[in-house]
Amino acid sequence: MSQQRLFHRYQRVELTIDDLAFEGKGIAKIQTEKGQFVVFVPNTIPGQRVLVKITKAKSSYAESKLLKVLEKSAVETENPFHPIPGAPYITLPIDEQHRYKRKTTIELFRRIGKIADAEDKLDEFISSPALYHYRNKMEYSFSAVVYDREKDEEYEGFALGFKKRGQWLSVEPMQKDSGLFDKQLEDRMPDIQRFFSEAGHSGWHAKKHSGFCRFLTVKKSFRDDTLLVNLTTSGSEVKRFDKAGFTALMQNILGNRLAGLLHTVNDDPGDRPNTTDGTREILLGKPELIESICGLKFRISPESFFQTNPQSAERLYTKALDYVFEKDLGEKPVVLDLFSGTGTITQLLAQRSQDKTIIGVEIVPEAVEDARSTAALNGLDNLDFYANDVGKFLLENPHYTGKIGTLIMDPPRAGIAPKTLRKVIRLDAERMVYISCNPATQARDMVTLQEQGYQLKKYSLVDQFPHTAHIESVALFEKA
Repeated sequence: MSQQRLFHRYQRVELTIDDLAFEGKGIAKIQTEKGQFVVFVPNTIPGQRVLVKITKAKSSYAESKLLKVLEKSAVETENPFHPIPGAPYITLPIDEQHRYKRKTTIELFRRIGKIADAEDKLDEFISSPALYHYRNKMEYSFSAVVYDREKDEEYEGFALGFKKRGQWLSVEPMQKDSGLFDKQLEDRMPDIQRFFSEAGHSGWHAKKHSGFCRFLTVKKSFRDDTLLVNLTTSGSEVKRFDKAGFTALMQNILGNRLAGLLHTVNDDPGDRPNTTDGTREILLGKPELIESICGLKFRISPESFFQTNPQSAERLYTKALDYVFEKDLGEKPVVLDLFSGTGTITQLLAQRSQDKTIIGVEIVPEAVEDARSTAALNGLDNLDFYANDVGKFLLENPHYTGKIGTLIMDPPRAGIAPKTLRKVIRLDAERMVYISCNPATQARDMVTLQEQGYQLKKYSLVDQFPHTAHIESVALFEKA
């Protein structure tokens, strides 16, 4: 063993989890002659005894991959649902989940964001209205490699469910409701698996790039309580695929809740349900759903992005708009929505403000087209969308220079690139509302914003994804 390192890469170690860090990384603390040595273990709960594999070893800390939970924590509760990788904290009481998310995000803003009074500036912790069955989308995988959780073994076969955590090949068959999506559908997942297996169809083998059944992607409208199901297969066995039988099965499972059933043939070897490639056939119903947020309607297709927890998204957007409109917007006539995507926030701004010019800026042209279509669906005309880069927006639209009083931005998980953030600052808005699905990148940007004269007034945390490590943040900045 190296004198500098307590562990080495690939070593298997038993540890006890003592605490949680940001993004749900469990912390195992080991006292040594040279001080405290820390091992980070994702998807673990304080009090658990775990078996891990070291993936990175340094002199003062190590990172690892969870292999197995050997002993449960005393704070854990029983999980009545089928355990899945997407809900690693479902056995941790929700109050404890909230406590850790609040604590670790405050520490993050204090340490990375240089916000000394981060705890005092926390305005509100907003929980999800629904703790279970809150998701409006789920993606299930077929595989020719089956994972048996009880035996912790893999074997050749046919499976429909979720991939084993930390890898991309084997799938654990879904036996019942996961607690996150739709109980009526998930309780019948064994029937769907049996239909294809008994018909002699093969599951996709991600390593060999062969097989027929690939993905089952399901979207849900809470507004109408309906589902849109998209089966993705390769073309290898499509001639003997019993489309009528599959349609009858899905009708039997969902009844009149089945709004649409699609079959997409995609031979791209990439292991992702990219439904824009290949061919598609509508087996039943329509290829879209209608959902609503804060009274606005939105079309949801297999490809369109939409908030995964729409009920919680309403609370998120309401808080963001409260920050925008909590004081008079001043004399500058323009409210700008950056990274506007399909225009949800832009439309909500337009809905609440009739005397301002509302503009959405998004670099993806297809998203802008969707935004314009949705705005027409909602009868909103006091807004406009631009397919443009943030930095080029004012250069190509100089008539808006000096007229932007407030801007709201909701960037991707990677945050705002430093160069882009400088361009945002040069827009010279008096107030900024920054929505982030990744407080780690938001904390990084807080430093730059404060250096450029924007003071953090307050922020709220929104738990959009119970039983996961994810937390969203809405922050209000004002020019000093």
